[in-house]
Amino acid sequence: MINKTNYNIMSTKTPWWIRVPVLFFLIFGLMEYFIDSGDKLAIIEYPITQFFLLLVLMILIAIELILASIENIMFQTLTEEGKERYLEAKSKKFEWTWAKNLMEKLTKSRSIEREGEIVLDHNYDGIRELDNVLPPWWVYLFYATIVFAVVYLVRFHIIGEYDQKLEYEQEVAAAQLAIEEYKRTAKDLVDASTVEFLSDDSDLAAGEKIFQANCVACHMADGGGGIGPNLTDKYWILGGGIKNIFTTISEGGRDGKGMIAWKQTLKPVEMAQVASYVMTMGGTTPANPKEAEGEIWVDPNAPEEANGTESETEETAPEEMEQAVDSTNVAMN
Repeated sequence: MINKTNYNIMSTKTPWWIRVPVLFFLIFGLMEYFIDSGDKLAIIEYPITQFFLLLVLMILIAIELILASIENIMFQTLTEEGKERYLEAKSKKFEWTWAKNLMEKLTKSRSIEREGEIVLDHNYDGIRELDNVLPPWWVYLFYATIVFAVVYLVRFHIIGEYDQKLEYEQEVAAAQLAIEEYKRTAKDLVDASTVEFLSDDSDLAAGEKIFQANCVACHMADGGGGIGPNLTDKYWILGGGIKNIFTTISEGGRDGKGMIAWKQTLKPVEMAQVASYVMTMGGTTPANPKEAEGEIWVDPNAPEEANGTESETEETAPEEMEQAVDSTNVAMN
């Protein structure tokens, strides 16, 4: 009775070279699941976890060594008959019985020993023919194709739910919407046609930092202008607005005398940030503002009332200057 109990304890179906990796990767997966490390793996974000996994691996190996030692000690306690039975059981190869049974059901093939049951009477110079049945997996698949064909016929040829052209157009439209949405959220893919004013404090702070590092030499820290034009007034040489400013920063100013192109130095998101910061300078009062250059820029997308008001201002400005000149002449006379 003791020998039989020892034999059952010692026999294992799963070899150690399977147990150790399975347990190790199971613990690794649980660690990654429960540790919040953002987009990175916990083993990369937190190097201490590497030592933890190394410790786990050493413990698993130590357990296997201890079990092997116990197995050896218990083997020595067996009788000669028990040792023979144990060695015989251990020498047997592991077989996936359920997989073997499933394969037999799916193929209904006969073993070589039983081929005599399905041999036909045909004999061609010693060559015999076997009456094998069609594999069940093939038969079931054939039935499935018939069902699919019936459903397809009713759905697309009788009811006419949709055709390939409509499906293609719908998928292309959905993909285009997904691309546009991705471009709106992916700041690094922004260009002159998709750029928008960034109002977040973090973006404006980043834009100010870029401006102070690269732009103050020509435009001054307060945007009043030096070598470059005044950025605080309503006059723009190449157009105002976020799209025009972004384009000017990206492609540079006028040939031969304008600003260099920054697209090789700054990322698209950085150009969008500094363009947004430049827009916040409008209407401020610099210490030494430079004379206006260019023309007053009117946003074509602004409400008509705003454009009308600015047009009226431009039209009345010469009249007011003419009245002032007349008044000066009268006073001198």
